[in-house]
Amino acid sequence: MTIKKQLSAPYYNIAQLRVNYWKDLKNLTTELARCRKGSANEKTHIKLVHDVLKLLDGVEHYFAFPGIKKIEQFNSSLSNHEHTSLANQVAETSLQLISENFRRHPGFLEEGYDMDSIEDREKKDGPKKNYFEVLFVEDMSEQDEVALKTKVNDLRDPENQFTYGIVVQRSFQEALITLLCNYNIQAVVVRYAPPFHSKKGIANQIKPYVQNVLKLDLGSKNNAELGPIFGALTKQFRPEIDAYYITNTALVDLKDGTLKSFSRIFYRREDLQEVHLSIIRGVVERYETPFFSALVEYSRKPTGVFHAMPISRGNSVFKSKWIQDFSDFYGRNMFLAETSATSGGLDSLLQPTGPLKKAQEMAQVAYGSQSTYFVTNGTSTANKIVMQALVEPGDVVLIDRDCHKSHHYGLVLAGAFPVYLDSYPIEKYSMYGAVPLEQIKQKLLKLKDLGRLDKVKMLLLTNCTFDGLVYNVEKIIQEVLAIKPDMVFLWDEAWFAFAGFTYTYKQRTGMFTARKLYNKYKSKKYKLKYQEHIKSLAKGEEASLPDPEKVKIRVYSTQSTHKTLSSFRQGSMIHIWDEDFRRKSESTFLEAYMTHTSTSPNYQMLASLDVGRRQVQFEGFELVEKSIELAMVLRAKINDNKQLSKYFDVLTVHDFIPDKHRETGLAEYYDRKDGWNRMETAWEKDEFVLDPTKITLHIGRAGVDGDTFKNKYLMDKFNIQINKTSRNSVLFMTNIGTTRGSVTYLINALLTIADELDEEFKALNDREKEIKQARIHSLTKDVPPLPDFSYFHFSFQALPGVPGGNLREAYFLAYDENNYEYFPLKDCLPVMEEGKVLVASSFVTPYPPGFPVLVPGQVVSKEIIQFMLALDVSEIHGYRADLGLRVFKESVLNRQKTITSIGAMNHKK
Repeated sequence: MTIKKQLSAPYYNIAQLRVNYWKDLKNLTTELARCRKGSANEKTHIKLVHDVLKLLDGVEHYFAFPGIKKIEQFNSSLSNHEHTSLANQVAETSLQLISENFRRHPGFLEEGYDMDSIEDREKKDGPKKNYFEVLFVEDMSEQDEVALKTKVNDLRDPENQFTYGIVVQRSFQEALITLLCNYNIQAVVVRYAPPFHSKKGIANQIKPYVQNVLKLDLGSKNNAELGPIFGALTKQFRPEIDAYYITNTALVDLKDGTLKSFSRIFYRREDLQEVHLSIIRGVVERYETPFFSALVEYSRKPTGVFHAMPISRGNSVFKSKWIQDFSDFYGRNMFLAETSATSGGLDSLLQPTGPLKKAQEMAQVAYGSQSTYFVTNGTSTANKIVMQALVEPGDVVLIDRDCHKSHHYGLVLAGAFPVYLDSYPIEKYSMYGAVPLEQIKQKLLKLKDLGRLDKVKMLLLTNCTFDGLVYNVEKIIQEVLAIKPDMVFLWDEAWFAFAGFTYTYKQRTGMFTARKLYNKYKSKKYKLKYQEHIKSLAKGEEASLPDPEKVKIRVYSTQSTHKTLSSFRQGSMIHIWDEDFRRKSESTFLEAYMTHTSTSPNYQMLASLDVGRRQVQFEGFELVEKSIELAMVLRAKINDNKQLSKYFDVLTVHDFIPDKHRETGLAEYYDRKDGWNRMETAWEKDEFVLDPTKITLHIGRAGVDGDTFKNKYLMDKFNIQINKTSRNSVLFMTNIGTTRGSVTYLINALLTIADELDEEFKALNDREKEIKQARIHSLTKDVPPLPDFSYFHFSFQALPGVPGGNLREAYFLAYDENNYEYFPLKDCLPVMEEGKVLVASSFVTPYPPGFPVLVPGQVVSKEIIQFMLALDVSEIHGYRADLGLRVFKESVLNRQKTITSIGAMNHKK
């Protein structure tokens, strides 16, 4: 394939660029204030400060704070040679910007604010306020901008919890850049018809970061159309924020798309006060947390408890003489909120009618689903709920073999026949990739040829994988629906809950794609395209596009909210976009939900899901973007450090994804020579992409395996927790809770470890060096081949020669100890060479890789045994080293073979 050159930049994003400019400005103005007047050094620094201010002018244009006015003040001080005053102003402004204190104490933004200590300002401001910014899009004069800000300031209620600054943009391009780079924007007001191009032009220093905006071609659109288009793009890129439109267009002339794109439409004659009140009201509504607020209110009520739970209200704890440390650690509020009550202002998770119902409805809006359900015992349970709700005994499910074990057990419970899909191997690093689309289609077409397509119910894939591989969800759904138009899709997004809050990632989520394709297939444009496609087919050629008259969008996503967003442990959600849900699946879904959901759900967990929803609606975009930025910084720091690169490599895109699956040719996110590569195009087009927040560190050259590195070095010495290990790698991840300090701590820890390894290597004698080199060679070169799924034994095939196995029957057959026997692992290959067929009677799951290499009913292959023999891990679930591998007795297999043959004959009849 042709590898295309990616656009690169010296910083990862505008936020990094901006912080660097402010850091340079602070250092330069400090030095300038120290310069002797009239000296050559002073003249040099004046020019340097002037240059940085010019660069900042092109960036601050998109922010209310510090904003252009502040840059103008600095330029004025510089022109007047007020260098000490300038240095003080810059230092104060930098402190506010980097600490983000101005967002908690927005009084600092007022003109003439006294720059005393932060502590004094906090006392002066009183209660903390929530600050945000509003984008006004209109080609207005500077005088009109001043008048607008003055009037809004007059409308502010000093008692209101919420206050905002205003960013005015006079062109479509500049407004869109503001929307994408200013995390503080919580509302957009489009006034009339803004021109498309910026009159002053886009600053050169930010062009590498806004290529998608600059490439946007709306030249054929007149200005009157740009307002509604901007509303639609706001809904696409930042759907969590409110958009308002001020127009003179008559109501009858407003298109449906325009009405749907804006929260409210105003007319010029309507007062600005209504716009202001609508902005505040929109923020207030998103800020609401129905269940958390109800729980807080309940905890403040005096109550008498004559029900279960002695711990309720803390009664059994606070009066104890022996467990006071328990109450001291957790505090009073947690116990006051602990209750079995489902009334008195609270609600029932199993049949919600009050605050829980509303909380789930608000989550539905935030996550872009048709329905959302809270789950309090983790995504393992969420997966089993969806499986049991949609799949009947005998249905066929296409499933990636290396999925979470809960899916395998869900198949057992449902009695479905799995058709296992193999991910491509990444043998060098002892891990698996993802399932190529071509393999999915081949399995489907084979089932179609064998007359079994009608039994296929679901395609189940993990997105993203443990190691960060992300599917092209839209491409998969479209091409699968072209073969089977009523396929149900279950996307296990356990590690991907955060993805819905930044556009680049969102494109590869189940809910976003379901909505997009539903609207696409209902459109006249697609129906015409499909008709033309059918006409172009040769005789006997199959259509490669879904039939809009037959297609059904049925998409489910299960998410471990607690893994990547704010929630207590086990807090999860099920998101549904299923146009047949009410008609076909709602009743069975609720039954499955009742089956697996506790009648005593944890209220603190439910409250955390509610509050977490509020957080992502206000700052999800910002926090996710920052977590990606920190991941990129960590990758670059390790990559650029010579000491670290002696022992460690950060694996990147080309290490995980073969060239044939990367249409754009993006090979890595960061290059020492060229800096950062933009990833947006790859995330739009490539079959697989790598989530940069999953950082795999190859440690083979350290001569240490993953488990040892995790326990001996990271955890024991530095208390650093990590995600997973393989034979020769460890996996770090950043999330919305990661800080710059924690990234710095990790880098320092790795540097310390690298220094220790240097000392260890120096102290080795000749024989020890040989042993160490052999170990390094084993970890970097002698990697065990990764086995594919073999096949189900004839006795457990759904039908002879047809993909799909009777996992449930094999699973329960092993309940009788007379049906199985044990073979020591070392004896397996010799007996297999003699012709004996070994069939697993249990799930066998080594950690790592952390998924079953054998399932009940599966034939044990030589490759699987060789893999297990080569594994140097201590944890293998379903396998006992003292007994051996548990397999079915031959007599049991013969008996089952007869039963299967009879079943096959009956099927033919």
